[in-house]
Amino acid sequence: MNSAEIRQQFLDFFASRQHQVVPSAPLVVKDDPTLMFINSGMAPFKDYFLGNKPAPYKRVADTQKCLRVSGKHNDLEEVGYDTYHHTMFEMLGNWSFGNYFKKEALAWAWELLTEVYQLPKDRLYVSVFQGDASENLEKDQDAYDIWKTMIPEERILMGSKKDNFWEMGDTGPCGPCSEIHIDLRSEEERAKVPGKDLVNNDHPQVVEIWNNVFMEFNRLADGSLVKLPAQHVDTGMGFERLCMAIQGKQSNYDTDVFQPLIQFVAQEAGVTYGENEKTDIAIRVMSDHIRAIAFAIADGQLPSNNKAGYVIRRILRRAVRYGFTFLDFKKPFLYKLAAVLADQMENVFPELKQQLSFVQRVIEEEENAFLRTLDNGLKRLDALEDKFRENNNTIDGRTAFELYDTFGFPLDLTALIAREKGLQVDEAGFTVEMEQQKNRSRNASATEQSDWVILQPDVANEFIGYDSDTAVSHIVRYRQVKSKSKNEYHLVLDKTPFYAESGGQVGDTGYLISDTEQVEVLDTKKENDLILHITAKLPQNVEAAFRSNVDAERRNFIRKNHSATHLLHAALRKVLGEHVQQRGSLVNEKLLRFDFSHFAKVEEAQLREVEHIVNQRIREAIPLEEQRNVPIAAAKEMGAMALFGEKYGEFVRVIAFDRNHSVELCGGIHVLNTGNIGYFKIVSESSVAAGVRRIEAVTAKVAEDYVQQQLNELHAVREVLATQSNVSGAVQKLQEDNKALQKQLEQHELKQLTGLKDSLVQKARQLDSGVHFVAQQVEVSNADYLKKLAFDMRQSLDNLVLILAAEIDDKPQIAVMLSDNLVSDKHLNASQMVRELAKEIKGGGGGQPFYATAGGKDVAGLQAVPAKALELVTSLLNKNE
Repeated sequence: MNSAEIRQQFLDFFASRQHQVVPSAPLVVKDDPTLMFINSGMAPFKDYFLGNKPAPYKRVADTQKCLRVSGKHNDLEEVGYDTYHHTMFEMLGNWSFGNYFKKEALAWAWELLTEVYQLPKDRLYVSVFQGDASENLEKDQDAYDIWKTMIPEERILMGSKKDNFWEMGDTGPCGPCSEIHIDLRSEEERAKVPGKDLVNNDHPQVVEIWNNVFMEFNRLADGSLVKLPAQHVDTGMGFERLCMAIQGKQSNYDTDVFQPLIQFVAQEAGVTYGENEKTDIAIRVMSDHIRAIAFAIADGQLPSNNKAGYVIRRILRRAVRYGFTFLDFKKPFLYKLAAVLADQMENVFPELKQQLSFVQRVIEEEENAFLRTLDNGLKRLDALEDKFRENNNTIDGRTAFELYDTFGFPLDLTALIAREKGLQVDEAGFTVEMEQQKNRSRNASATEQSDWVILQPDVANEFIGYDSDTAVSHIVRYRQVKSKSKNEYHLVLDKTPFYAESGGQVGDTGYLISDTEQVEVLDTKKENDLILHITAKLPQNVEAAFRSNVDAERRNFIRKNHSATHLLHAALRKVLGEHVQQRGSLVNEKLLRFDFSHFAKVEEAQLREVEHIVNQRIREAIPLEEQRNVPIAAAKEMGAMALFGEKYGEFVRVIAFDRNHSVELCGGIHVLNTGNIGYFKIVSESSVAAGVRRIEAVTAKVAEDYVQQQLNELHAVREVLATQSNVSGAVQKLQEDNKALQKQLEQHELKQLTGLKDSLVQKARQLDSGVHFVAQQVEVSNADYLKKLAFDMRQSLDNLVLILAAEIDDKPQIAVMLSDNLVSDKHLNASQMVRELAKEIKGGGGGQPFYATAGGKDVAGLQAVPAKALELVTSLLNKNE
């Protein structure tokens, strides 16, 4: 079977057993502060396990995109070297939410593997939790007895808490698990060593393919375990490993999941996969990493310098530098792989094909940027080479870490370059620097979170903010969160008008008011599906009834900006084209910020047209058409725009301002008609990333104030220019006058520079070796003139050694110029010389063998440069005689 058939058989098998097959959630997590990416098949269903909301189905099956490169599940450095670790992978899973349990789960797993997929029973092993006395947990006898009916007891292995007790994190639902492993070794190898001895020992052909987790407990913050009110089943089967087993391969990379990508890379690189271990690793890295990169971007996460964006950038850069180092890809290449992947995955994950041009554009631009960074990093290494040679031919740990942190050079790349130069790397020093950074990061983000205090179990937190700014509420649960910078409380209410930050709209603020006190709500956020009201203090009586009052004035400004965002999106698509898609937004009481896919600067005339369309819609006072609980298929038939990377349920909310103009899926707060917005004004347009532009705009009173401020500034300019009509003409004349004066000044300075050159030629002294030597502190206005002076001197004197010292913009600079014959015959090197002279000004520099410059911190040190230069040149000439 090919991989598509294997995937479909899994889904069909569980569909026939009354499981609802659901689509994969986006790879990027939006409302879970504990995760940046979906890292397991169960992550999208956490709310059901946590009891935050009821599961819509008791039985579910799916294939889920997952990413593991950070935190507890960090496989990145193994990817490419072994046969079964990946960044992005698919997790096939079936779930029971308080329905069936161990008997059905294990029986179906065995039936699917041995009867449907027809994997040989004698190659399968299963593991069962052996118990743990420290946790007062008994052996999972139920699972053991169930397995005994299907598999010989010698193939049932007992596992420790580490291997056979699954936990989603430090707290939360958990329970014993039963893994299924397969032995894919040859008959000869199996005869030598029993497979059971290699289970969970990182053998590449004896691997876990399926894990059945039995959620029975909840781990509290104090470490204790309590029984869950219902028992759940959470299973996960690694799709890529399953394909390896069914297709009889020795590596995941040999299956048709990866081979189209691998063969494309190999062909483009002009190598044959399987002939050279170094190029094979590089090909595997690129073929794996493009999956994580492309799907993360398609699901809404652009590469960046922080959080989830940094993870994607790091994966991308790892792929690029393997191609750069081992496959000689010196120009962007990775982006081409996205097209191969999109064709491959079109029927299961169509979102990549639908956004292919955008995804490719982002990847290509990131590749270009990193290739430039690689080049800068290599130059940095070259500039410091003398220093390393003086340091026992060793690149110190701090520099190695700087290359990693600033230029994206992993330690192994620095070590590789070092070996080529006959150097080594202080890896212990690098480790110390890395650990210090991790400690700083941990300390900065460390928080202490208490367990939920549950006052009213099984009470939903109902949002009524679409219809009201106020409500009578009761606290159903709360917790305390402490960190270095703050101490806050998270309150969950049974009924709330407070909108939780989501979809770009900021969270509401306001007050909870009881008969005895008033507690300020500082912000409102979502955690999975819980609405958290964040306060600085806990109410004195948490069981009191509260009047929940949203700051209505603030919300009114927010709703104007949110509705204007919808109008802006529609106008951009009309003016720029249907390729425009939302890529991010911020809606608060002050402004709206809208990021969208577009590959060129939006011209001024286009911005004005967009602005005109939005204001026209505002003047039309189009009434809001809001529909709740619309089946998602029906919403899409209405033309409602779904945002890539958002997770939608079966029923959605549709917001329309004229169905022929703006229809979107949206959970935010809006005006009752567009006329309430008042006025719309674009204040800026800029680039955010490759293929992504950003517009910032204001509405209503803020827009009015902005326009008035602009008019006030224009009036002030008119007064300064003493004109009321032709302001642009007056400014243009000022610019022309300024240019003319600049030209006169430059001519005067060039004339002075010629005089300075003639003076220096006269001062040149001839050393015994026939060298014309000039070392002088000079006065020039900028670095370009210093360089011109040096090159003019080179034309005026042969056998020249020239050292110029100057103070430019309050900073010391040194330039060294040598005639070519002194570089070739006398073995002088301007780059080495300027580094030595730069010590006088507490600086550094470099350049070419015949011309180099340096900057520093100590202006006073310039006076010592001419004397130091004479001493240095004399020494070098004598040494090289």
